Amino acid sequence: MALLSSSSSSCSSSMAEPEDEMPHVLAVDDSSVDRKLIERLLATSSCKVTTAENVQRALEFLGLGEGHTGNRSKVNLIITDYCMPGMTGYDLLKRVKGSSDLKEIPVVIVSSENVPTRIKKCLEGGAQEFMIKPLKQSDVKKLRCHMAKFKQPCSGRLCIGR
Repeated sequence: MALLSSSSSSCSSSMAEPEDEMPHVLAVDDSSVDRKLIERLLATSSCKVTTAENVQRALEFLGLGEGHTGNRSKVNLIITDYCMPGMTGYDLLKRVKGSSDLKEIPVVIVSSENVPTRIKKCLEGGAQEFMIKPLKQSDVKKLRCHMAKFKQPCSGRLCIGR
């Protein structure tokens, strides 16, 4: 089983976008079911989706892992589960926001637990959104209106309101 997987999905429009012009989303969750759900939900938004099963794999993908070579993969949005073994989604958020190269990437935290202090901590730590699992199509619709079609990932910002 691959630790990282990538797929592209295009919505039912008259013309499919070239893959290099699609917004690229990194979905991080230790649950394969939740990763697959996020991937399928984002299919309606013409997104390229890469999944990672834990924070360490996500950090490696982003070029922030131990002994990284500086070869960063470009993403426009990170969706991460909060509760994962080892490092949490909050740990990933702090690493991304602490990186001069990646701090502008919007990070959305998801969790099955509605804990107000956790939500507040994540939003104050730089998360653009905190969503409760399971994600639904209406959640993706909230994000979709903010996903601009970038010529180059990270060249613009996604505006995801709280």
